[in-house]
Amino acid sequence: MSGVTRPGGGGRHRQGPSSRPRLTPAQPARRVAFEVLEAVRESDAYANLLLPTKISRAALDSADAALATELTYGTLRMMGYYDRVISIAAGRPVDQIDPPILDVLRLGVHQILSTRIAPHAAVNESVSLARTVGSQSATGFSNGVLRTISRSTPEEWRQRVLDAAKGSDDRLAAEYSHPGWVVRALRDSLQAEGRGEELEELLLADNTAPRVNMVALPGLATEHDVDVAGSSPNRFSPLGFVLRGGDPQQLPAVHSGTVRVQDEGSQLAALALSRARGIRPGESWLDLCAGPGGKAALLAAEARQGGATLVANELIPARVDLVRRALGRLESEVEVHEGDGIEFAHDNPGRFDRILLDAPCTGLGALRRRPEARWRKTPRDVAELTGLQARLLDAALGALAPGGIVAYVTCSPHLAETRLIVDDAVAKGDGRVRTLDTAAVLESLSVEPLDLAGADGMVQLWPHRHGTDAMFIALLTRD
Repeated sequence: MSGVTRPGGGGRHRQGPSSRPRLTPAQPARRVAFEVLEAVRESDAYANLLLPTKISRAALDSADAALATELTYGTLRMMGYYDRVISIAAGRPVDQIDPPILDVLRLGVHQILSTRIAPHAAVNESVSLARTVGSQSATGFSNGVLRTISRSTPEEWRQRVLDAAKGSDDRLAAEYSHPGWVVRALRDSLQAEGRGEELEELLLADNTAPRVNMVALPGLATEHDVDVAGSSPNRFSPLGFVLRGGDPQQLPAVHSGTVRVQDEGSQLAALALSRARGIRPGESWLDLCAGPGGKAALLAAEARQGGATLVANELIPARVDLVRRALGRLESEVEVHEGDGIEFAHDNPGRFDRILLDAPCTGLGALRRRPEARWRKTPRDVAELTGLQARLLDAALGALAPGGIVAYVTCSPHLAETRLIVDDAVAKGDGRVRTLDTAAVLESLSVEPLDLAGADGMVQLWPHRHGTDAMFIALLTRD
């Protein structure tokens, strides 16, 4: 490693938490970001759930909270790219660097290459943080690596990383910080629509912070609730708006439960089911995999207005609690059931007029807001999930009343989790199961025209094209 001193054991010795010195006043935001990265790495924590708690407990002011948020999400999104930079600068694979020190380096590289923080400040603060998690030699190692990185421009590092890549797919994986198998899966999904040329645009969108979409629950929210300064209407969902700034949790309507944070793609997925046709009073609806409850709340509000009733089923007890909290004042009107969705559906043959199956999936459609998912999932996960998805859809169709509607939804564009699951269900239905024109349903309720590709009626939303998570939505019915 040119220009970097590597004392014996550089980066390999770990101090226990009790031996870490106290932080200086300049470090709280970086410490919060570090602790979130550490929890993601060590215990598969979800950054979007943990970060707000950490910020609150650290009592960060708005500036430090913004910095902690940028450092956390920016580092997680570009971690694959930063690891390649670190490996080149350190002259060793990153798996030979002590994990806490590696997290410090990742945070430092993000500040040096992707923010307006002065490089010398980024190096000094990162070295100070390294001193709290590693040995003296590891601190010196961190100092050397980061100073080496700071001596070259971001464009120079980009070229070095791309020059070291092996083949075109690896170059895309390197530059846009996605695992290679995810790059290939996204290309396949776009090519299925005849739009494979959009791949780089999609990869870039995955690394861009999403806007904050709000949904106003029908029948509960008032015009005053959605008249928020600095907001603008959603592009597609008729029920929401975009919050341009500020903390959504500070809005009075959020506290009262009439307005929620919800991605526009999730809003459209729920509305595709509730507004596919007029609601007949007395209809029975089911949200088969309801946790954490955002779509269940919207469906409950829609059902209430149309005179229908909703059952929300969830397997995991902690997520059942989330569903109840999400329902809020609508909870008393919803039957919340805890148990296995497949068993519940089998126990209720032909009972429901509309069923939402928001199936467990890889989450590759939400990499903007859950960037760590790209590093967590593997092709083996896809194989395991598709078996579950197929069984859940088969069970949902069995619980559907003749002529009813199932909305099969995933927050993933992977073909194995989307079109192939639906095609298989239709094939197994022997002519009794068929797809409806989901694209036509969404076009009929959307505020602006949707740019939807493909002629099969199924809908794939995209972050680069629609500004939503990459939600897949297919409506099915059976005789």
